[in-house]
Amino acid sequence: MTGWRSARAILIWVALALAIGVPIAAAAGSEQLAWRGPVYILAGFAGIIALGLVLVQPLLIGGYLTPLSAYRGRRAHHWIGGALAFAVVIHVAGLWITSPPDMIDALTYASPTPFSPFGVTAMWAIFAVALLALMRRRLELRPRTWRLIHMPLAIVIVVGSVVHCLLIEGTMETISKAVLCVLVLAATAKVMINLQVWRKRRTLRGESVARQ
Repeated sequence: MTGWRSARAILIWVALALAIGVPIAAAAGSEQLAWRGPVYILAGFAGIIALGLVLVQPLLIGGYLTPLSAYRGRRAHHWIGGALAFAVVIHVAGLWITSPPDMIDALTYASPTPFSPFGVTAMWAIFAVALLALMRRRLELRPRTWRLIHMPLAIVIVVGSVVHCLLIEGTMETISKAVLCVLVLAATAKVMINLQVWRKRRTLRGESVARQ
């Protein structure tokens, strides 16, 4: 049993590395980079890395990235969330430097490109979660309240990021991009379902004990 768990953990880490690394490598080999400036390229890769971090987040909170303990997984989830927000800042700042008018249109939801509103909405949700996480103790948010706020925002982040990515026809290779997006959706859905089932079981057990 221990051997199977170790093999499963290795497979998960390898799959995660491939899921994030292959799209980055494919984008690095794109012919479109020859026509892009360094700031634009940096912004683009920051966006790819951000999507990869969105995949890491549910895996951490779901406890799939062993040998990390539950505590270390939650701590890593916190720091990866900060890294995600930073990557988004680099992504947006780089695009702003290269084309301020386009970014103004995007941020004001006036852009004609269909992918812009999804990316901007996901961005605001990421910033909202990061800000609330920093102020959680000061606001004295209880775990249940935090979940009620965090879960809907997480869904907005995942859906917005995936749709934003899929609609963009850029340096990312189509198949590896689609696989990464599917994995982000699947990992998020599985973790959210598992957490809901676990909480329901815990609630039912508590009610059963109270009745005895």
